[in-house]
Amino acid sequence: MLSPNVPAWFEIPTTDLDRAQRFYEAALGVTLQRQQFGGPAMAVFPRGDKPNATGALVRMPQCEPSIQGSIVYLSLDDIRPVLERVPSLGGEVFVPRTQLPDDIGFFAQIRDSEGNRVGLFSPR
Repeated sequence: MLSPNVPAWFEIPTTDLDRAQRFYEAALGVTLQRQQFGGPAMAVFPRGDKPNATGALVRMPQCEPSIQGSIVYLSLDDIRPVLERVPSLGGEVFVPRTQLPDDIGFFAQIRDSEGNRVGLFSPR
């Protein structure tokens, strides 16, 4: 049985943890916390209103940033200001803000400073 807070954890690969942390903090307007859980240093995203679900930026030799493969979607109040900031931070907007059916909300996809494809979701 799946927990209602799926995913419980995600990791976005980086080649430069400092650069990636600056990108996400500036793009999302949040502060990521540096932590280490017995392995490499991570920059952990804030938990927000879902205390059992979060993730981190991490630099691991076996993981490379990529625009192919799984896409992690970050939930935001409003993706519009993030999409405005991304290009000036070294990223790129792949999919512009797009309305989902049945008033579910909006999504977009970006390339981050490391070369990852990352999704964004917001209810407005």
